[in-house]
Amino acid sequence: MRLRVFWPVTVAAAALVGLLAYGLVAKRSDTTLDEAVANGARPAAPIASLPWLHTGGQGSLADYKGKVVVLNVWASWCDPCREEVPLLQKTHEKIEPQGGLVLGLDTQDASNKALAFLKERDATFLSLRDRDRAYGREFGVTGYPETFIIDRSGRIAAMRRFPVTQEWLDQHLPKLLAEQA
Repeated sequence: MRLRVFWPVTVAAAALVGLLAYGLVAKRSDTTLDEAVANGARPAAPIASLPWLHTGGQGSLADYKGKVVVLNVWASWCDPCREEVPLLQKTHEKIEPQGGLVLGLDTQDASNKALAFLKERDATFLSLRDRDRAYGREFGVTGYPETFIIDRSGRIAAMRRFPVTQEWLDQHLPKLLAEQA
């Protein structure tokens, strides 16, 4: 008698575990880019034409070929993004004379909130808008903030899936700024 009562519960539990396992596997992010960069490869950065946050028109990473670009994926509602903006602004000012720049990629934000976010933090670096996260997905973005350093040839030379630190920037930027395209 006891087996008859527990049998449906066991089947339901097994089905639930199977669905959870499938969900975890199906949602696992693509780590191909992470692995390539970790192994010293420099894959080409995805190129797309996106609207500017600050002005009308469109912009693209392709506009900055020949420059070192610190591409920072952010959102105004992201607390760690708020904390790293002063460091990114300082980095932008430091590397601009050396042929580098910080370029923001604002994600799923209302323009007025995104602009207010940057203004409150005295950020002058430009940002593109990724309204539907499609461009960020090409980089494998799964959270915010994430940062990619693009070399002068348009290839991803370094990436960080967490907020940037001065140490991380110092580890990667000097050698990339010294390289020729």
